[in-house]
Amino acid sequence: MLTAPEPHPAAHGLLDDTGKAIVEQLQEDGRRPYAAIARAVGLSEAAVRQRVARLQEAGVIQIVAVTDPLQLGFRRHAMVGVRADGDVVTVADALAEMPEVDYVVITAGSFDVLAEAVCADDEHLLELVGRRIRGLPGVRSTETFVYVKLRKQHHNWSTR
Repeated sequence: MLTAPEPHPAAHGLLDDTGKAIVEQLQEDGRRPYAAIARAVGLSEAAVRQRVARLQEAGVIQIVAVTDPLQLGFRRHAMVGVRADGDVVTVADALAEMPEVDYVVITAGSFDVLAEAVCADDEHLLELVGRRIRGLPGVRSTETFVYVKLRKQHHNWSTR
């Protein structure tokens, strides 16, 4: 039987059933008014506002605009697999500092780190991977997976 992992200590008390219901409401529509969320979860508007603020402060949620890179003029989207020597965390942290990189995970598998990059064009991607990423101390090799078509991008997985 699969069980949910324990929440981060800062989230203690925030992720009860009501907290999860609030998160799900915001996943459906991050601009949903607190009054509408309050009606849906059975709390006052003020209580929802406080809960959302605490969830944000604890790092449980972020409320952001999810964009389509193509619509913003970024024509090249890719996942870069990185094999590293030495401290993988240092490599991952350096990748996370790059403005083109929007997602970084340390993995267990054929790559030590995966980094998603959004670039203006092929030349920009080549400069990012060929010079800046491969030039990082500890990077042994990279493999780039260019996205040809995005079929699904959702951020509203279940909290239960």
